[in-house]
Amino acid sequence: WQLAEQYGDIFTVWMGHIPAVIFSGFEAVKEVLIDHSEDFSDRVETPFLTTISRGNGVVLSNGHVWKQQRRFCIVTLRKLGVGKKSMEGQIEEESQQLVEVFAREKGQPFDPALSITYSISNVTCAMTFGYRFPLEDETFKKLIDALAFIMKIGFHPFHLVYEIFPWLMKHLPGPHKGALHAIEMLVSLVKKEIQKHKEQKSFQEPQDFIDFYLLEIEKRKNDPTSTYDEENLAHDIKDLFVAGTETTSSSLKWAILLLANRPDIQDKTYKEIEDVLCSSSFSYQDLKKLPYTNAVLHEIQRLKYLLLIGVPRQTAKDVKIRGFLIPKGTAIIPNLRSALLDPEHWESPKEFNPKHFLDQDGHFVAREEYLAFGAGARVCLGEQLARMEFFIFMVNLLRAFRFQLPPGVKELNEEPVAAITTPPHPYKVCAVPRCSSS
Repeated sequence: WQLAEQYGDIFTVWMGHIPAVIFSGFEAVKEVLIDHSEDFSDRVETPFLTTISRGNGVVLSNGHVWKQQRRFCIVTLRKLGVGKKSMEGQIEEESQQLVEVFAREKGQPFDPALSITYSISNVTCAMTFGYRFPLEDETFKKLIDALAFIMKIGFHPFHLVYEIFPWLMKHLPGPHKGALHAIEMLVSLVKKEIQKHKEQKSFQEPQDFIDFYLLEIEKRKNDPTSTYDEENLAHDIKDLFVAGTETTSSSLKWAILLLANRPDIQDKTYKEIEDVLCSSSFSYQDLKKLPYTNAVLHEIQRLKYLLLIGVPRQTAKDVKIRGFLIPKGTAIIPNLRSALLDPEHWESPKEFNPKHFLDQDGHFVAREEYLAFGAGARVCLGEQLARMEFFIFMVNLLRAFRFQLPPGVKELNEEPVAAITTPPHPYKVCAVPRCSSS
């Protein structure tokens, strides 16, 4: 942000010998993500990221592999019910499990973080593996631990040194080795699930992501252009876990923290939910009837954007933008956080203000500046799932509890932890049960 104030909306920083062009502010970020979407659609290829993905999967791949894997993921998520009532049932089940876990605390101060992560991760498990894990399952705990370790290494000094001196870092100990081991462990776990599905031949009547993918491998086995294989399948699922678990669980952690600090906004949100959703059952479509709740959810994800800046990309060809020539293969970082906090486009960018998404009559207003899920060719493919999860979990949690500060605590810390993602610092909160009639 400070560099942008000094050098303008487009500037270059050097990470060792690697130049990266930063785009800052909504207008500049929009030019990259939307106006030049295809030109900036490649994912940046660095030594560490290449070691992680080997060109496989959907998040870090490029070209034909990326296009095939992304298209398959989008189509299959729809088949599995994303955006439909069938997927809502799985999310509803997990949210009720989380309500039960919170209820065991009997209104006493507790840290909700791990329980939230377990619940969100189990939605992905049900979607990809076809079943959810019991919370005490050792394999599940290993999966969660691996995800946590992977997220910590991003922008860590060891990560940055690895990008500059990969030949050296491959031989030195450090957290980068732990992160690489965690990714190997996660991919290995997924491959065991793939093997189970193959042995059961369940893909002949597909029920989950692995089934649909194995069926696609079978259909395309004589197609020389096919990139459908078990290695890409394993990395696709790894990407779904890494991209989906930490982001949505962090949104929920931030939501509880921000609403505990702002009881007036929490109470107003709860009142709208109770007034509009008369029965205990509800659906994602009901969000359209809840303008204030919708505005609050959007404002949480605007103010507390979940990535440090945005996932780096690189130019797919030479690009001329605002008079600058950016050569093919140059690393590009669209600073999405700067777009979501741009003072030119938000009335009070650094304050929690649901009015950013409401008109004078209290109707919800969608904003083009709201880029929490990105935009263009690389827009988050799990956006619809994440929106469904966030809404269903929050409605069920707010109906069951009033979140309050622990005795003696005046305010919870709203500064984020800075890594690849930006979750809140660990905190404790009281989930006070609402009266049974609610």
